[in-house]
Amino acid sequence: MSERQEGRWRVLPLEGTFEIAYEDSRGAWSTRRVEARELKLGPGRTLLGGIDRARGGYRGFRADRIRRLTDPGSATRIEAGILDWLLARAETQRRERAALRRSLARADRKRMPNPVAA
Repeated sequence: MSERQEGRWRVLPLEGTFEIAYEDSRGAWSTRRVEARELKLGPGRTLLGGIDRARGGYRGFRADRIRRLTDPGSATRIEAGILDWLLARAETQRRERAALRRSLARADRKRMPNPVAA
């Protein structure tokens, strides 16, 4: 799972289960539970993409229409600066994945026999 480009959209991997209060295009509010997969940054908008099992699969939610985000895992509740929080979370997860890859690469090098010593 890594950052990618889809046309004019920059797609950042994002993991987590969030409860969001979302305002649709008609102004109706609903509460959704989203298993996040990605944050899509595109021309003029940003989408939180993920699985909304109650509504039938993958959905994209405009970040500017998310009125409240709750992260049950950390007991975090946000009502302002939601996009900034999502971007910071995606960056933190990217750094964690990179550190894990480096750690695994070091472990692999330690397990490999030294051809000079053999």
